[in-house]
Amino acid sequence: MSTVITGEAVVLELREATFVPRAVGSVIDYAAYGLGLLLSSFALTETAASLDPAAGRAWLVALAVFWLLAVPTAVETLTRGRSLGRLVMGLRIVRDDGGSIRFRHAFIRSMLALLEIVALFGSLALIVSFANERGKRLGDMLAGTYSMRERRRKFRPSTVPVPPRLRPWAELADLGRIPDALAAKVSRFARQAPAMTPASRARVGADLATEVHRHVAPSPPPGTGPEEFLMAVMAERRGRDLRRLTAVKDRQKAVGQRLHRLPFDES
Repeated sequence: MSTVITGEAVVLELREATFVPRAVGSVIDYAAYGLGLLLSSFALTETAASLDPAAGRAWLVALAVFWLLAVPTAVETLTRGRSLGRLVMGLRIVRDDGGSIRFRHAFIRSMLALLEIVALFGSLALIVSFANERGKRLGDMLAGTYSMRERRRKFRPSTVPVPPRLRPWAELADLGRIPDALAAKVSRFARQAPAMTPASRARVGADLATEVHRHVAPSPPPGTGPEEFLMAVMAERRGRDLRRLTAVKDRQKAVGQRLHRLPFDES
């Protein structure tokens, strides 16, 4: 996984695709392009037969350029980095900064794919991607792109309540200063804690509790453990956010109902 900071200072966590799903996606894509090339060649057989051999070869070259260069470029440009094979494998091509690709990126990738994937049957792409930490091939290097995994497991948010012993403290604590990035770290720790070793779990929990404690006032009751403290803070923070969003939704609904009851002057 790589972390990218966009121009709007938004932190994105992107997962690079490994070679196997990329290879399968490419096989699906070029099988579709090859089928289109084959069918269009058969469709133009009678036309090519009426031409001289040089003109017939020119027609075949034009069809090959259309299906192996123009079509892949158009597909990637219009779908912002997706294609049939990538939809099947849950992948997408993005720029190095995490943004959507454009015509220039798609054209460079398609041009190099004629050499890496079509002419050399993917062998050059295989060698280059294994030597690159993001699994890039030559086309990605020149275009400034890479393939990321867009399909992820469904995330189920934690619903752990505030421990009863800490509920009176949590209801009065000031939690509004906790940065979103720190809250995200605590949430990841809560999900991953059961799979961690006891020593690592205790160390990471203590470090996070110390960091969160700087943004919380007053201090929790004496004898509160690091994980208990983190669980109480995040559960109360989640509950407050839910109540605030519910209140906003209710106010918007009430305003809409009042506006609906106002008389409408057609003049």
